[in-house]
Amino acid sequence: MEMAFLQGLSIGGSLTVAVGAQNAFILKQGLIRSYPLVIAVLCSCIDAIMITFGVLGFGQVIDAYPVIVNVARIGGALFLFGYGAHALYMSCATNEQLSSGPKGASSFSQVLLLTLGVSLLNPSLYLDTVLLLGSISVQFQGVERTLFAIGAIVASLAWFFSLSFGAKYLSPLFTHPQAWVYLDRAICLVMWSIAVILIVPYVT
Repeated sequence: MEMAFLQGLSIGGSLTVAVGAQNAFILKQGLIRSYPLVIAVLCSCIDAIMITFGVLGFGQVIDAYPVIVNVARIGGALFLFGYGAHALYMSCATNEQLSSGPKGASSFSQVLLLTLGVSLLNPSLYLDTVLLLGSISVQFQGVERTLFAIGAIVASLAWFFSLSFGAKYLSPLFTHPQAWVYLDRAICLVMWSIAVILIVPYVT
């Protein structure tokens, strides 16, 4: 039983820690300390729900109806292109704008919608947590399968809370406005790179 939990913890952790749109968003919001608790809780809950669906066999539904993944890929790509463009625009702000402080999602509604966007419009969420973890969990039965899911959920929760609240310790590196320029351009690169990867199958 311990092996099932540890396997879920390690696999879930390796999938969650991977650099992506969601983690880039969480990092920036954490740096400006904009609703870190809301973001960490929401991302953890979304992952927990998807992992549970995957372990319970929801992955078979997506496998039977691949159109769900196709819609998610196209919608996600459009969202990431838009978010990346916004990050690039912010990186091109004048020095006066930069000196007034970093810009990010500031209101509760903005944070809520963007967190849902970078999470639910990300096909990796369904492919990794639902299909991949779901397929791996079939080797376990009964309580062991439940422990596998719990391990993956714990890894996800630990990562999101660590990233969201730990980002503030990187704030000394971002005391200079130019550092935010580099961060925004890096976020733009991440967002657009993922968006291109998502749409490549439809243009080749």
